[in-house]
Amino acid sequence: MASDITIYGLRSERFGCERSTVTGALGVFASVDATCTRFNASSPLMKANAHPDRWHRVPPVLFQAVVAAHRAHQQTRGWFDPRVLGDLIRLGYDWSLPFGDGEVVTAGRAVVRRQLGSWRPRFHGGRHPEMHLGGLPIDLGGIGKGLAVRWAAEQLDGAIDSYLIDAGGDCVCRGWGPEGDGWRIGIEDPRGGQGPIAVLELRDMACATSSIRVRHWRSGERTVHHLVDPRTGSPGGSGLIAVTVVATDPADAEVLSKTLFLHGRDGIAGAAARRNAAAMWVDADGGIGETRRLSHHVLWRAA
Repeated sequence: MASDITIYGLRSERFGCERSTVTGALGVFASVDATCTRFNASSPLMKANAHPDRWHRVPPVLFQAVVAAHRAHQQTRGWFDPRVLGDLIRLGYDWSLPFGDGEVVTAGRAVVRRQLGSWRPRFHGGRHPEMHLGGLPIDLGGIGKGLAVRWAAEQLDGAIDSYLIDAGGDCVCRGWGPEGDGWRIGIEDPRGGQGPIAVLELRDMACATSSIRVRHWRSGERTVHHLVDPRTGSPGGSGLIAVTVVATDPADAEVLSKTLFLHGRDGIAGAAARRNAAAMWVDADGGIGETRRLSHHVLWRAA
């Protein structure tokens, strides 16, 4: 998932922080990554993607992930759509690009494509779940990390009263935190500043950030990024650098941060208000905006 995974837990008199519990939670990330990655041709996801017009018997983790992705597609009225895999490949993002090694250049090509329409995968649950992707291959990178955080938290719930899972910007915070008034989460400055732009204080909440600070590259003659607008097949979010969302569920926060980003600098305030979102965003000129619903989570803001 190209992220360090860290779990912080506080001991209590009633529950012990068992090593096996934490190990099991960390194992969720390895399982989701191995099952749902698009960067390994032998992963269960890519085997299904090879024939998206057929039924496939798949591992429960992949089945649950695609069900969750389809629900997110419906709830966002198509703003979240994992069928952008072909668009990412056309932009040159067909392998795990070395974003940490300096400027990345690919031989991507611009293609005008038709609008995708509604996504209609089909599912057969049960002991040996099966699914049909609906005709086009998919990328679960827009929800997979949030789902892994959700499922890892389920491993810890009931065993640890107060904990924080940090998966490279996707977090879930349970309990009172080390200071007794919630966990404190810094929102990174996407412009590269040394300090955060704000500090959140969260208890029994999750947060996620969608940013193009790292995942941008040169594709042919243009600069692109990984947050693709499913309506056009091109990178979206004109004028924005990053969006952070606070929600009760980490997968919901991840999906919402991405869909809000796609509305761009001119549309994000209205989109966030319509969704009653707790959100903060940074635009390309360094401007910072936030919704009223986020304000009661903010402990500190940069001057």
